[in-house]
Amino acid sequence: MPLPATDIHELLGLYRREIETPRRLIAKLCPELERSRPDNIWISLCPADMVERQLLRLEEVGPDSLPLYGIPFAVKDNIDIAGMPTTAACPDFSRVAESTAPVVQRLMDLGAIVVGKTNMDQFATGLVGTRSPYGTAVNALNGDYIPGGSSSGSAVAVARRLVVFALGTDTAGSGRVPAAMNGIAGLKPSRGVLSCRGVIPACQSLDCVSIFARDTFNASLIYRALCDGLEPDHQDPYSRAVSFEGPWFAASRKKLVVGIPSVGELEFFGCSRSRQSWETAIQTIADTGIEFRRISFEPLFEAARLLYGGPWVAERYLACRTLIEDKPEALHPVTRAVIQKGRDYSALDCFTSQYQLENLRRKSWSLINSVDALLTPTIGRPWTLAEVADDPVERNTDLGYYTNFMNLLDLAAVAFPAGELHSGLKFGLTLFSRAFSDFQLLEIASSMERLFMPEGDSRMESLSPSDPFFRSVRVAVCGAHLDGLPLNHQLRDLGARLVLKTRTAPVYRLYDLMETHLPVRRPGLIRVDAGGDSIEVEVWEMPEVHFGSFVAAIPAPLGIGKCLLSDGTQVCGFTCESVALGDARDVTSFGGWRTYLESLNS
Repeated sequence: MPLPATDIHELLGLYRREIETPRRLIAKLCPELERSRPDNIWISLCPADMVERQLLRLEEVGPDSLPLYGIPFAVKDNIDIAGMPTTAACPDFSRVAESTAPVVQRLMDLGAIVVGKTNMDQFATGLVGTRSPYGTAVNALNGDYIPGGSSSGSAVAVARRLVVFALGTDTAGSGRVPAAMNGIAGLKPSRGVLSCRGVIPACQSLDCVSIFARDTFNASLIYRALCDGLEPDHQDPYSRAVSFEGPWFAASRKKLVVGIPSVGELEFFGCSRSRQSWETAIQTIADTGIEFRRISFEPLFEAARLLYGGPWVAERYLACRTLIEDKPEALHPVTRAVIQKGRDYSALDCFTSQYQLENLRRKSWSLINSVDALLTPTIGRPWTLAEVADDPVERNTDLGYYTNFMNLLDLAAVAFPAGELHSGLKFGLTLFSRAFSDFQLLEIASSMERLFMPEGDSRMESLSPSDPFFRSVRVAVCGAHLDGLPLNHQLRDLGARLVLKTRTAPVYRLYDLMETHLPVRRPGLIRVDAGGDSIEVEVWEMPEVHFGSFVAAIPAPLGIGKCLLSDGTQVCGFTCESVALGDARDVTSFGGWRTYLESLNS
């Protein structure tokens, strides 16, 4: 049977309540992995002794000790695992890895269990998922269609519930196109955050390790665990320090502004159903209050054309130079034809294209900074196996229409399902913005993704109300923790989500504390017996397990008590000691902290 749960919180809950153990889970999963071999998902499964070592380590600790305790995952077969062959889907290139790639080792250290290495387009060159001597992984939704590539097996393994998550790589869209084709989420992080040491390069200057999960919420959990305390890998020349932004959008805006391509730039390659799905998705999201702004994507699309029409193909040639020169027949014919072009570029070509790209980056930054994020279809349309066989290069180009520019322009991106398409397939959207906006994108994408979940299909539906990890606490915030303000990230970092914008009952007064020792300017909300007013607040919901750490970090004279809302309900909320009001400024008349701050800047 497939996994009983592909939600990390749900599976951890089964472990905590001793309904399941990692050993029992793996024992039931292994036969399913073997049965899936004919579907070309795997290039190799982890040997029994390797799995046993992982299980023994977990049995020495408990499910509360590691954030990914007992979570099964898969790894694309261009990423090293010590003692296992790394093939990059080319048998003649295969060699047994001496060490494990840092990103894989970190996941194992966090408690996750690697179970196998997945099929892929050879040398990660392709978005179709059909360029492998190990066969084509069978699309999880409809076997007549391509699985998408190059991380085909990783996406299919997640969609088939054989693993909770999987690692892929993404240079031109390989971590997003397969997500769209199989109806799951795909995160392409900012370049250099996750080490690419131990990864067979496609284009080393552009490559990213990507994450597939059933939805953006679970992708975020995995990524947060990976990034917690992460230091740059000094043995990876392209590794960068984690420097994730807080909310980058203007706090003064009343709504989120998302850029979408102008009508003439949208391309669905003749598929009217994809066009209709796009229009339906945009309207569904707009109904929530998000503003869409049509802008010209031409600088982005022009940059995309450089990826395979410029000297970056030479990086692919460099990655497998010895093999392609000594034994060219070892490569898949289409892969060989694409990569061989790389030897024809000169240093003059390289610098000319770099100058062109830098100019396009500047133009792109201007439009990217004009909105809070950008949204496109993940792919213009899905293609059948037969259609790709008829024209493998052109169909591959079509699949990269909305994806090829991302790494060249140093962007972060999240792909997620957004409704039904046809033939059992899902329609996919991709939200993206500049580097290090990863967690903000995941938060917004998760809110959008929930709009398209069928009735009753919620990531929280199977969570046990008796488990504190899954119970939630609602907290009313009135100051620096409001959405878009400097401390809001403290809520988001703990998995909180905004559930309500409202006001307090008219029994409070609001003060600017004028406290110079506080790192961020903050208000004090005081309940009074008379002369009170109604104050703007936001109600955020966070996992109960994180509530204590949130409260512990609140500096005096602030604290958490009960807040009376305008509808008469009470939730936890910020309070302030009255002794702090000596030099404080009464700002109640502004009706809320955000309006008061705006008055200071006017």
